Amino acid sequence: MTELRTNALPYASDFSGIVCGFRFAQDVAGVPIDSGGALDWLAQSSAERASGDFVWLHFDLANSASERWMRTHLDLPDAFFENLRDGSHSTRIEHQEGALLAVINDVMFNFDVTPSEIATLWVYTREKLLITARLKPLRSIDTLRECVRNGEVFRSTAELLIHLLRDQADLLVQIVRKTSIDIDQIEDRFLSMRSPATRSELGASRRVLVRLQRLLAPEPGSIFRLLARPPRWLETLDLQDLRDATEEFSLVLGDLAGLVERIKLLQEEIAARMDEQSNRTLFTLTLVTVLALPINIVAGIFGMNVGGVPLAENKHGFWVMVAIVATFTVLAGWWTFYRRRGR
Repeated sequence: MTELRTNALPYASDFSGIVCGFRFAQDVAGVPIDSGGALDWLAQSSAERASGDFVWLHFDLANSASERWMRTHLDLPDAFFENLRDGSHSTRIEHQEGALLAVINDVMFNFDVTPSEIATLWVYTREKLLITARLKPLRSIDTLRECVRNGEVFRSTAELLIHLLRDQADLLVQIVRKTSIDIDQIEDRFLSMRSPATRSELGASRRVLVRLQRLLAPEPGSIFRLLARPPRWLETLDLQDLRDATEEFSLVLGDLAGLVERIKLLQEEIAARMDEQSNRTLFTLTLVTVLALPINIVAGIFGMNVGGVPLAENKHGFWVMVAIVATFTVLAGWWTFYRRRGR
């Protein structure tokens, strides 16, 4: 029944909260296991297990049974469960009691364009066991699972973790590349004046990128600290791969920061152009008001119903007033344009 449910719903968990599980042997692709297979493996002693044998279990924390199952059957430190309830989701990897505790942020699996939702993956790694837990389906963990199902061979739990970090960096590269293409299109529209580019279009992308940058920025530093004091079971090749993955991730974060700065500059350019258009419109309204000022003053004065209005009996009075109003209008227009050129 559990297997049928898992096949029908690939991201659902079984009664124990396990979404998927794999057992690995030396130079052999991972074999899927369920909660019963995991319990059988955990019940074996170190001598009974084959050389290079290790297990990866992936849990759905939305299933209330998952944490209870992990506490009951897995020898996990309290720090792991404290991280599950910790309000800080900054990406980091820490060495504690001979194991690795990691918090990894990733975009949700079901996004089509620029990601707007980011979720967290909690990881516990020791020599023979890799535990991952999440609340919502994530892209990088799904990529890793597909690689295992397609027969890719992993030599250790550390290589699985490094593969996960590389998948996270690859996904971040895709996000940066797609966002950069969108920014190029907005910039082309802005420069060609074909259609107005609004700051709101850039604001959504910038908010997501800044959030990603804030959550992911601590990761390289935490890994470099780990490399300075690694667990004994990490092999030299694992350390080198981890160092290479961290350097690649640092480069991607640099590209992300550069893209955020580019969006910021483009927003400032758009704001400057909008201010210039507003100033031009305000000048036009001011000019119309200044040009209409003489005729409004004259009309107001001569419209008074009092005696002694000048030129009231003069047959050329209308044209005299037209000449006076035109003269003052020309002078007002010249003064306005003169002041604008002076600025």
